[in-house]
This record gives sequence, C-alpha cells and structure tokens, in this order.
Amino acid sequence: MANRIVDMATSVLFSIRDDPARVQGRARLCSDVEGTGFSPYLIRPKNNSGLQPLRNAHHPAFGLPYRRLYSYIDVKTVSKGIPNWLVAATLALPSLTSAQSAPASAVPPPSSGGIYPLSEVHGGLKATAWTVFQGTTPEAMDVEILGVLHGARGPGHDLILAQLHGSKPEYTGVVAGMSGSPVYVGDKLLGSLSYRIGQFSKDPIAGITPIEQMMEVKDLPVQGSGIKDQGSEIQGVGNRAQGVGNGDRDSAEMELPSETQFHAIDTPLLMSGFHPEAIRLWQQKMAGTGLDMVAAGGGSGDEDSSSQDQKPRPVAQLPGETAGKTSTAFPLEPGSAVSAELVRGDLEIAATCTVTYIDPKQLLACGHPLLQAGPISLPMTTAEVVATLASPLNAFKIINTGKVVGAFNQDRDAAIRGVLGAQAQMIPLHIDVHGAGHLRKLNVEVLDLPQLTAQAVMVSLYEVLLETNDSTFETSYHVTGQIGFEDYAPSPVNIWAPASDLLPAQLLAAMNTAEQFTKLYSNGARQGAIKSIELDVHAIPKRVQVELETARLVTNDIVHAGDTVVVEATVRDWQQAARNVRIPVTLPARLSSGSVRLLVSDASTLDRTLDQPRLASHSPGMKTVLAQAREQHAADRIYVSLLVPEAQANLGGQTLTDLPLSMANALEPLRAAQDMSLNGESAEVAADAPAGGVLSGYQILDLHIEPGGGLN
Repeated sequence: MANRIVDMATSVLFSIRDDPARVQGRARLCSDVEGTGFSPYLIRPKNNSGLQPLRNAHHPAFGLPYRRLYSYIDVKTVSKGIPNWLVAATLALPSLTSAQSAPASAVPPPSSGGIYPLSEVHGGLKATAWTVFQGTTPEAMDVEILGVLHGARGPGHDLILAQLHGSKPEYTGVVAGMSGSPVYVGDKLLGSLSYRIGQFSKDPIAGITPIEQMMEVKDLPVQGSGIKDQGSEIQGVGNRAQGVGNGDRDSAEMELPSETQFHAIDTPLLMSGFHPEAIRLWQQKMAGTGLDMVAAGGGSGDEDSSSQDQKPRPVAQLPGETAGKTSTAFPLEPGSAVSAELVRGDLEIAATCTVTYIDPKQLLACGHPLLQAGPISLPMTTAEVVATLASPLNAFKIINTGKVVGAFNQDRDAAIRGVLGAQAQMIPLHIDVHGAGHLRKLNVEVLDLPQLTAQAVMVSLYEVLLETNDSTFETSYHVTGQIGFEDYAPSPVNIWAPASDLLPAQLLAAMNTAEQFTKLYSNGARQGAIKSIELDVHAIPKRVQVELETARLVTNDIVHAGDTVVVEATVRDWQQAARNVRIPVTLPARLSSGSVRLLVSDASTLDRTLDQPRLASHSPGMKTVLAQAREQHAADRIYVSLLVPEAQANLGGQTLTDLPLSMANALEPLRAAQDMSLNGESAEVAADAPAGGVLSGYQILDLHIEPGGGLN
C-alpha cells in the first residue's frame, strides 16, 4: 500500500511540474532537483512561515539525492481537483521514501556487534547488506530473507536464500566481486553474499554463507601459511608435494554451471598489463578453477608496486597500528573491496572480493574459496571500485588495486582469511629480453602456490615476449638463466624456441620454460623455498631450425685406437642451401679391436641415449632432477658420440660410461630401488661443433678398429 501511495504522490508532483497553468499567483518554480522540476521545499504563498520540507533522501524516480533548492508553489491552488488524501500523501512523500531507502546508519556496523544465529533466520526477515559500487565507501542494500536451504553447500552447511532490493542491486543484479558483502540483521552479522543462480536471472537473488561457518576459518592456526609478521622469518609452503593442478584442462571440456543451481559469485580477476593472447592462455590453463573470469581493471599505480628494487611493497598502516609505516589510502571496513595478488610488479594479476568480517588482527572475505587450496601466502591489498558494469550475462566490478595491508593465509570452503600487517612470501621473477639494439626488462613477483605458480611464470614470460617490437611470426627465442634455491645450487635454464608454423615461438618458449620449472618446483623431495628465477632471452629475427641431412667419414673407416678421424655433416638451415661441417674426432686409446659406431646427432637424441627412458618405481628425487638439468646438452650444436660395447649406467641423473663388468654386476640389484638405468652399450661424447641453429636429426656411422698402432 505504501508503495502505491508513493507512486501516486510522485505522479502528482510530475503533473505539477508539467502543467505550468496550475501554478498561479506568487507560486513560481525557482529551481529543481537534478532536472526533475522538483525542489525539496513546498511554500504556501499566504504564509511564508509554513515550510513543508522534503527531506534529503533518495527516491527511485530520481536515483540521486535531493538538493536543498527552493520552489514556491501555491499548494492550495495546485491541489484543486486532487483528493485531499492524495495531497496529504504527496506532502508525506519524503517521509515514506526516506523510511524505505535510508539506511539505519551511514556506515556498516562493526564486526564486534555480535552474530545473528542461523537458528533464528526465517522467511520475511529484513536485513541490510553492504558493498562498494563505486569508490571505496560501502553502500547499503535492503535484503529480504526468503528462507534457509538446508545442506545446500554440503552436509551440515546451510545456505540462506535472499533477495536484494534497491535501485542499484535491482539494476546491476548480483555482481562479480560482490562475494563477501556482509549482511546484517540490525547490528548483528548474519553472513556474506557469496552465491548466485545462473547468469540471466531477472531478480537479484543471492545465497548467503552463514557467518558461523566463516568463523571456523578465523580460528584456524597460522602455521604453515607461508606468511610472516614484520620482522619474523618466512615459513614456506612450496615444499609440499603437490602437482600443478588441473589448470591445463581444456576449457571446452568444462561444463558450464547450471542455470538452475547455485554457484559461487565469480571473483573478477584483474590482469593489468597483459595482451589478449596472454589472457586467453591464462583462461585456458585456469578453466574450471574459478580464476578464469578476467575483468577490466588497473593496477595500484604505485611506485612501490614495481619490483625493480627487489624490495617487498610496504604494508600500509592500519587503524590501531603504530606509526612509522606507510599510511593506507583506503582503510578497510566491512563491505570494503579487497584484493589478493597472484602476480605483482610490472605486471599484475589480482582477485577481488569483499570484506565480511574484520578485527584488529585479521579479516574474512569472499564467503567461498578462491581455489580451496588451504594454506596460502598472497599479498592482501585495498581496492578501489572504479565502476560497476551491469550486464545480464556477466556483471562485474572494475577494480584498481591499492596499498598492501597484509597477507591472505587461508583459502577455505567458507572464506579466505587475511592477516593484517603480515607479509606474503613471493618468488621474484626477472626477465631480460635482448632485441635489435635494445633491452627490455621485466621484474615481477609471482605467488608461491603449487597449483598456480608454474602458470603465473608461463603467462608472465609469454607476455613480455609479446610486448616487444621484435615479436613477429618469424622470431625465434633462446632462453637462458637459472632457478635459485635456498638449499640447492642453482639449476641452469637453456631453452630454444624456434619459430614454426605449428606453434608461436613466444608460446613455445613460455611453455618449455614452465615445464622445466615445474619439474623442480613440484618435486616431492624439494626442501626449502625457491629464491628467484632469472631469465635472459635473446630474440633472433629468423627461423633457426637446422636439419641434419647426411653424415660421412672423410677419412678411412678402418682405423686404430688413438687415431683422429674426420666426420663431415651436411646440414641445411631453414630455406637455405645445404652446407658442410667438418668435425675432427680423436678415438680413445683404450679402444679394443672390433666394430665401433659413431652417433652424429642433435642434443635431444644424445640426451635420450645417455639417459634412456625407463619404468621407475617412484618419481626421481630433487638431486636427480637437478643433475639431469645440468647434464642436458645445448640444442644448437652437432655432437659426435662413440657407441662402444661397454656397460653404461645412469645413476641419480649422471651417466657413468665404460663400466667394468664387475661394477655393472654390482649395480644390477639397485636398478629397481634407485634412480638408475643400466645397459650394455656406452655413449661417450667424442667431439662437437656449432650447428648455427637448433639442430634436428641423427646419423650412425660404422668404424672398424684394427689391432696395433695407428695409421696417423
């Protein structure tokens, strides 16, 4: 009934505005409210003391607050022909609209106000939710509780069903980034907006995670989270034996959420500084994880956000903290937007949701997991909502990240938890790209989390290779560098990515680098954290493929031990004439008479010969993987290797050739229990030469060793 009176009273005011003939005598329109023709004061001309103020309030017809401007309207004259009760309702319009739209307070209640018990929740209960639509100040939304869905989030995990009211939520719907928005009944915290139904729902209906379930995350221990308080030691989480996760699943294989089921409100992912190709790569790897919804936005715009100086970004001062730290631009409160940074520095990847609960030491946000990864270590920043984009398909908040205020250390089913004033553990990634007479540097920090770190390294390297003017279809790349560890010697990186028609060289370089990093990072035997990743990339403006066509002996194939023979390899560069490369090879003096084979090959063929594939009872240990990385041969050289009938073993990533038969017999029982292979032919590199590019192919030559002195 009240809504009908408001609508009729509003029509009366519009009729007054639109019909100047009805405004007579001294009644005159002096100014209006945002172009509507109304002002907040009605004044009787016979008695100027009879002010009837329209309060400063919002009304759906206007969408903006009334301004204190003045109009002079003869109420008696204007009201002719209008029922007295409707005139009274018109004059009472401000109080009606004010009672419906004005929140009980201008700021969200504090988290210390208590908890509204789930047992008392019922349909028809009125509540208030707070979220940021623009800027940094939370705004109130009216909430009508529809009921409780028992076990909707799992056995014993209920979900509160609610409908949002108000001009903004009814226009935008349930928005990505709104998850975590606190819901209060009076001053008591009920829970957080966290779930929605489908993508095309006409009504802003949301699911509320009860605060009791979120509070379970608040009480989890901090140990093993990988964060540190100011001045304390870092405790890493990277030594957990976990894989890279399911990020490489094809997005086409992922089922879309049902339009009739609840699913978590999307967490809009800011990817600042990334090309569309790099964003698509991230989305492909993150399909189905909840971190594949990439929204427009910007980074912090702070000089401290760059990792050029390799110093952690300072933690902003929070209410109640001691002075001496950088002051925060946007203090956090329930309803504030907050971001978790996955990559920061010259590039930025950050996930944003809303603060539900905050006390002097920690906060809870989102009301659902990011990945449900458990213990995490992610920088926590303030966030500014530049705008809220309304869309039937995918409404979301456009975000700028702000100052670092702490670190997130838990990612659980009901919430993510952040510790105020703490500092996250990140992995520094430095990339230098050498082009035609210039150097491009990229300095970022990536998260230390088994499910995501390799993907963050890959997409960062892919981006820096895309954003140079040297990037073309015909550009090849040579990636060198090292991966540093706390408890091990650095592992070298030496990767070639030739341009081809099958895969862009930029993507090939990024994928191969991430693959080598994953073998080390995800190794179950690794102890200690990864200190840094240093990469040096040379852009080569041509295709660098070189094919080995033939190989032959220039000298006689009947030789003696200790002789020097010459191998001539015919190679062909991409779309170039064939050329010959001569390689002198000195035969070992220990060779006995008989047949010997020479393997003329590329690096990958040689590596497979030295460390032959085998079925292992367990994954190789960290030392084995490190040794294999150091033993790999460069891809831009031609290798000539002796294949002799002698025992060869590969133990712990190192190849042992020319083994005595007694030692080979002693090693035989260890084949099943150790990282070891054993075979009856040894491969020993006798010589090598530059190939002029990335070589592919192999040839085998036969030699006959005669007894006695050499022919040379």
